[in-house]
Amino acid sequence: MSQVTITINGKPETREVEDRTLLVQFIREHVGLTGTHVGCDTTQCGACTVHLDGVAVKSCTVLAVAADGAAVTTIEGLAEGGTLHPVQQAFHEHHGLQCGYCTPGMIMASVDMIRRHDGVLDEATVRHELEGNICRCTGYHNIVKAVLDAAEKHRAAHAAAAE
Repeated sequence: MSQVTITINGKPETREVEDRTLLVQFIREHVGLTGTHVGCDTTQCGACTVHLDGVAVKSCTVLAVAADGAAVTTIEGLAEGGTLHPVQQAFHEHHGLQCGYCTPGMIMASVDMIRRHDGVLDEATVRHELEGNICRCTGYHNIVKAVLDAAEKHRAAHAAAAE
């Protein structure tokens, strides 16, 4: 057993865990945040995507002890003061979901993608970058529309701030 402290959505969380505990298990079972989903346990589906020190990772492949001292953002940590994050809002506006199981991972991967590309994205790039996130319900069309819309709004907001 090891004691780990991981800052999740801005709040330090210290727990005693088995050394084999996955980050996704720490988030869901030890902290009680269930927005991060467990899909495949083999890094294939992306439903468990979170941000670890600002970078999107599949939390089913990271041990909690490896994340000791790190900062993790989950889907629950994106909204600020009751206002949806722009990517969450875009998924809502473009109906980028059906059953919703993959949605948290898709959103977390999309936020990271928009950040890394500074909002400069095209459909081919979005589709390529989301290959590690599987949706079994949709044809990805509305997901891609949502990401492109959020990326455009990101670019516009940064351009306005630079003026």
